[in-house]
Amino acid sequence: MATALKLPRSKPITDRLPPGPRQRYPGQFLKALATDRLALFAEMSRCGDVAKIMIRPGVPVVLLMHPEDIQRLLVSEQRSFLKGPSLGLTRELLGNGLLTNEGDAHLRQRRLVQPAFHKERIAAYATIMTQLADQRLGSWRDGATIDLHEEMMRLTLAVAGRCFFDADVEEEAQVIGEALDLYLRLFGYGILPFGMMVQHLPIPWVRRMHRARAEMDAFIQRLIEERRADAASRDDLLSILIAARDTESDGTGMTDRQLRDEVVTLMMAGHETTANALTWTGYLLSQHPEVEAKLQQEVDDVLGGRLPEAEDFQRLTYTRAVLSESMRLYPPAWILERYSVADFQAGGYTIPRGSIILASQFLVHRDARWWPEPLRFRPERWLEEEVQKRHRYSYFPFGGGTRICVGEHFAWMEGTLVLAMMASRWRFRYEQPNAPVPEPLVTLRPKGGLPVRLVSRTA
Repeated sequence: MATALKLPRSKPITDRLPPGPRQRYPGQFLKALATDRLALFAEMSRCGDVAKIMIRPGVPVVLLMHPEDIQRLLVSEQRSFLKGPSLGLTRELLGNGLLTNEGDAHLRQRRLVQPAFHKERIAAYATIMTQLADQRLGSWRDGATIDLHEEMMRLTLAVAGRCFFDADVEEEAQVIGEALDLYLRLFGYGILPFGMMVQHLPIPWVRRMHRARAEMDAFIQRLIEERRADAASRDDLLSILIAARDTESDGTGMTDRQLRDEVVTLMMAGHETTANALTWTGYLLSQHPEVEAKLQQEVDDVLGGRLPEAEDFQRLTYTRAVLSESMRLYPPAWILERYSVADFQAGGYTIPRGSIILASQFLVHRDARWWPEPLRFRPERWLEEEVQKRHRYSYFPFGGGTRICVGEHFAWMEGTLVLAMMASRWRFRYEQPNAPVPEPLVTLRPKGGLPVRLVSRTA
């Protein structure tokens, strides 16, 4: 990955708040946050490296666009920030898992979870990934039109269920998927005034959300009880978490509640983000036949028609470049949100404590200052020496600092191997009149799915 290039900043520090777009009528920003937040944040980005809007009295919402400021936010000054209010709503589903936990409790949980994601263990998961992908891809038919997003969601959920629980979650997939999907809707309300109240409204989708969550929790609790009784004979992630002990502190392990919270967090992060990355990659390949052909050539040369193995991960260099470039243009985690508990200096401005700070992968990854021809899908940029010259935080699809995604290597392994299998068997043809619209929830989905026509490479 790129080294930390120093980018000079020369503005003197001032107590003035940064500039931002003008609100043309009362409530304009609230409406935009509810209906088209990508457009609003893009408008903010055009105001400079640091831009702000006000959506409630005394609480600036500040967008950072410079990698140096983002590095300080996520790494060198991370203790000055807590998770933002939007994740407060997802805490209703995720509890105090790694995504939502704070401070020493977060560090303890990360110590307990980290061993489950060592590279050697992830290599053992590779066989599960490819076997399940083989089944899913083998069920497709030449000439059929599928919703690629739905197919990838089903596949990655099956992979997560088998790797995390050593269980076939096909029967529970609908309940788990519905619970995750409905709770993801809450994310967009957290930044709004009174947004926390949404989860208590007597409306149909909120009632369905709570019902699906209860059914999902019952399923996970049943698995926890089974593993506690027989964890020694299993090698899945849940069994590893049950056996984990915090040797750097009090030597204790996780309670059932902590296990539940980590499992739900990993289920969401472990399948939602990878499914979205593969979906957007399929779309981009359908629009760039020259990239598709080059990808297929590498896959044919490396695999020769067999299923990929963990050792192929390092050999599939262009495949990983395609995935990297896809996550640049359509990062599954498209924005980071923090709440400042101390004043923060950025771009010559002092951002007061109590501000909501945003850093958007979607926008920074498309900034022409760091990415020549930013809207062009060009995987070759990841194979050139210039990639080592870019600032580390001009590309941060998995976050950064101590809160960087614990499953990053798992995601790279699964995404690369599954993409290789897709390219070895299928071409995708997106034939809709309009380009898919990104839907910015917790992750960046194609709104309404992604219909593609399948063209077999072996028919």
